[in-house]
Amino acid sequence: MRPHSEEIRRQLAESARVKQSFSDKLIAGIEEFAQRGAEALRGGGKLVFFGNGGSAADAQHLAAELVVRLREDRAGMAALALTTNASILTAAGNDYGFERVFARQIESLVGSQDVLVALSTSGTSANVIAGAEAGRKRGAFLVGMTGETGGKLKGKVDLLLNVPSTDPQRIQEAHITIGHIACSIIEKLIAEEGGR
Repeated sequence: MRPHSEEIRRQLAESARVKQSFSDKLIAGIEEFAQRGAEALRGGGKLVFFGNGGSAADAQHLAAELVVRLREDRAGMAALALTTNASILTAAGNDYGFERVFARQIESLVGSQDVLVALSTSGTSANVIAGAEAGRKRGAFLVGMTGETGGKLKGKVDLLLNVPSTDPQRIQEAHITIGHIACSIIEKLIAEEGGR
């Protein structure tokens, strides 16, 4: 007997449904994200990812895909996640408060040639909002990856990639799918020009 097989099938179907319901606008947004990322890399910039919890893990995952590789054996690409340095996170949290842990790094590391990617299922995390605001001041191109409503990030980013769901699990699954697609396109765009 398999008491949970129906629940597993239901969740698989819902995960697939969310991704299959991406609008033309969202698909165009993913393409723009990839194009902007490739332009930043070609211009000597970098992609900078940040978020909390599962979104922190997604930020690290996507930065790794660019620095190391996704599909292509190619030169490393400049990307980083703002959630990997425990000394910086704890110092910023201690000295400025948890709300400033991303903003402080962005003030130090991000410039106008960079693409800054804020991941938040709700779009309302105070430290992610503060990071986006710091990125705006630094002149970076801002991408927000959120859930359906976009939350407070909606009005603070240049490009909103809002997944058509309110379920954090489904949103995070879609975020990593969006990120993988964008990274694979970035690889192709860079490869077409013979590297960076």
